Amino acid sequence: MTSKTPHSDDDAALIEHSFRLCQQLLRIDTTNPPGNEQEAAELVAEELSSAGLEPMMLHSAPRRTNVVARLRGTGEKPPLVLAAHLDVVEAEPAAWKHPPFCGEVHDGCLRGRGAIDMKNMVAMSVAIMARLAREGVKPKRDLIFAAVADEEAGCRLGSLWLADNHPDLIRAEFAIGEGGGFNIEVAGRTFFTVEVAEKGLCWMRARATGEPGHGSMPREDSAVVQLSESIARLGKEGLPRHASAPVKDFVGALASHLPAALRPIIKLLGSPSVGPAVLSLLPDPSVKRAFRALLGNTASPTVLRAGNKTNVIPGFAEAEIDGRILPGQTKEDLMRELQAVLGPRIELEVLHSLPPVVMEPKESSLYSTIHEVMAERAPGAPVVPFVLAGFTDATAFTRLGARWYGFAPVRLPPTMRFADMFHGHNERIPVDGLAWGTQTLWEIVCRGIEV
Repeated sequence: MTSKTPHSDDDAALIEHSFRLCQQLLRIDTTNPPGNEQEAAELVAEELSSAGLEPMMLHSAPRRTNVVARLRGTGEKPPLVLAAHLDVVEAEPAAWKHPPFCGEVHDGCLRGRGAIDMKNMVAMSVAIMARLAREGVKPKRDLIFAAVADEEAGCRLGSLWLADNHPDLIRAEFAIGEGGGFNIEVAGRTFFTVEVAEKGLCWMRARATGEPGHGSMPREDSAVVQLSESIARLGKEGLPRHASAPVKDFVGALASHLPAALRPIIKLLGSPSVGPAVLSLLPDPSVKRAFRALLGNTASPTVLRAGNKTNVIPGFAEAEIDGRILPGQTKEDLMRELQAVLGPRIELEVLHSLPPVVMEPKESSLYSTIHEVMAERAPGAPVVPFVLAGFTDATAFTRLGARWYGFAPVRLPPTMRFADMFHGHNERIPVDGLAWGTQTLWEIVCRGIEV
């Protein structure tokens, strides 16, 4: 198999294109809600058009724009999709060292909301598509790029809308998107992740009702008190723990590359019964949170609403709860567990849900290509099959038959953890990490469209 690694001048041009486009995208506010991805979509479409491609801009709602472009191959093999979302989560500017939409370089990092999640993947994918188009490459597989809206709010105006309304534009054998590709440190060793499974989603509204009244006469059974007690109980008790085959595979892969004396201990991290006790021994709180989220279904209260006047006891109180479903569990399992903790007086309503995603079997020609390239690009850093605690656009593409691999490559220094950048303050990406990721994705794509 022939490598398509660029020569030095082309290498520099590819990296510069990716960096420049990422910087431009970071300066466009696509906070969702409301999203307003249209301006970012227009920039992406312009870049692709200038390379001779014919991108399609598809509007699921006013200013909610998706872009799909195709580099046509011989059709000998089914297509490969590169997928990335244009929207970002909100930022709290007062808590940021630099403005969240500055797109500036400070301390060797390109800064801005979306630098890791995931305008970097948009920029890398567009740069790769453009170079292949300009070189006149005609691979065995069509290469499709989908820049989608609304991922952060549940994908309904983005990838799910495309799957429902324009399935033939994005149908493929393989899809590469977010969920992995970053490095993690475990017991002093570096690993790179490739997502092969992710937790499902169930957003719910919990509602307590009670008798309204005057604020001067407290009620111990008021809606606010009921809801508060239930949410406090959830925070203290959490939900039951469960074993999961993909989590066991992930932890087992980590253990297999560590010294023999550590392997039994690391393997215990995936155990629902003793995993929490082992986690308590770890010094890093972000690592604890990440592993703990993989030991069962989870439910996080995120929004509270009750009352309009200080002197009126309201007749109802509500909380929005972000529920996540472990592979092997169902939405009904999660709701039953949550109801048991909150108590029978709390009513639950599902707002939006997506099932867990698991690649079975995970092995494929593209999976092998990722391992092959990473052995060259990051020798000594094993690639492990990762389970993402969040959700991605994977549901939409797998619904159409694609095998999804979360692999948006980026190399971070040991002091910078992906989990802390993801939806956190001061989101940023190292300039050299973006360059490394661009070259790595280029190599994977160029080999992937030929196998």
